[in-house]
Amino acid sequence: MKKIINIVSILAVVLSFTSCEGDISSMNTDPKHPSVLPSGSLLAMGTNQEFYYMYSGNVFNNNYRFFTQQWSEVTYVDEANYNLVTNNQSRTHYNRMMVYTLNNFNQAMKNLEGEVNTPAVKNNKWATLELASIFTWENLVDTFGDVPYTEALNAAGRGFAPKYDDAKAIYTDLFKRIDNAIAKIDLTANGYTTEDLVYKGNMGKWKKMANSLKLRLAMNIADVDPAASKKYAEEAYASGVITSADNYQLTFDGTTFFNPLYDDVIASSRFDFIPSDRVVNMMNTKNDPRRAVWFLPVSGTTDKYVGGIYGSTSSPTLPSTTVSVFTGFHTSKTGPANLLSYTEVQFLLAEAAARGYSVGGTAATYYASAVTASMTENGIASSAAAYLAANPFDATNWQKSIGEEAYIGLFNRAFATWNFTRRLDYPKSLVNPPASKISGIPTRMPYSIDEYTQNKNNVTAAASKIGGDEATTKLFWDKN
Repeated sequence: MKKIINIVSILAVVLSFTSCEGDISSMNTDPKHPSVLPSGSLLAMGTNQEFYYMYSGNVFNNNYRFFTQQWSEVTYVDEANYNLVTNNQSRTHYNRMMVYTLNNFNQAMKNLEGEVNTPAVKNNKWATLELASIFTWENLVDTFGDVPYTEALNAAGRGFAPKYDDAKAIYTDLFKRIDNAIAKIDLTANGYTTEDLVYKGNMGKWKKMANSLKLRLAMNIADVDPAASKKYAEEAYASGVITSADNYQLTFDGTTFFNPLYDDVIASSRFDFIPSDRVVNMMNTKNDPRRAVWFLPVSGTTDKYVGGIYGSTSSPTLPSTTVSVFTGFHTSKTGPANLLSYTEVQFLLAEAAARGYSVGGTAATYYASAVTASMTENGIASSAAAYLAANPFDATNWQKSIGEEAYIGLFNRAFATWNFTRRLDYPKSLVNPPASKISGIPTRMPYSIDEYTQNKNNVTAAASKIGGDEATTKLFWDKN
């Protein structure tokens, strides 16, 4: 697999760790090579890491696409069979999120204090960094469960052996932080401009992203704290969520920085991944027109789509005439990597309405809107009406309707998909493969192996508290 070594990000991490290690004001300084990186540069570096490694399909990284069984593997099938030890995916993902992403955002906030800005611009820049950080914290909590939080980035205290915080308590604090960030936003001023790789300083879009993230968190806790879930979801809706023009996504430049799926599928010059039979079979049953956008039909046919058997130990060697392979729709050099979309928000609102929350519409209306949004972003908006007529919303089993359609509609947004499959327990077609290395489908990622050598007491205590450091241990909100 081709791996991009982001030298600039490595430099950022080194500078962000060393910039606070002592008073160097007495040293000669070179104004052309500053020892303190501008906060905007750190924002850009952290954002690149956030998007690249959350969206990556590389087997050395997060493995979300295998947790949701949307992809299967060819030749090397360890990850599809949930071997999470050999390649240490937990270590890679934890380090990328904690060190290369959150540490950059955290140092950017410190550096921002010494930069010249008007109060409004400074508040907007702070809110941008804060919301990017919160988004990453949600990913860590919903990937691992309890994680270091209050002491995690405190190098002056216990930063190298931080305690693990309770995941539910982190969620409670994230809600507070989102509200505080929204309150700081001044819509009459810009924030960062070119350094803001997502919204280019458009604070109205950052506010919608904040409310949409709040909605996502609210729906995750629906089964364990219905009252809080309802409160936060209704607040998020009332304050304004993402529309079709506001996706939290990064379009890579295709020259210096590449869409990770391009690296994983195209630049590697290998045929390692194929669509899984779990998703293809469901789409075949529904006669889903998105198949022709995402997959090539089996060689010699025009409309026959066959997915690779998920977790098979004898997957075909590609190219093959027996299974479908990916088109180039998701694998262009420029992306985009979409981490929070209008389509997802419409599915979340459908679920909120189905649970009886006041979010401005019915579950059926939001369900139709979500499916239409997915068809539209895949260039086949004209197919939405017929598809919905054939696959209508079922109010008597809304979990199935929303769960299955979100599973398809959020294809290749595997972290978002994983939230839906864990929360709604659909689709039911996901099964633990016969050669699996664990006792069931992953509901979390085990802790980094490095934590057991560098932070043994704290990680051991955390593992005991959550019920065991297993991939099948459920998160606090995943109780059904």
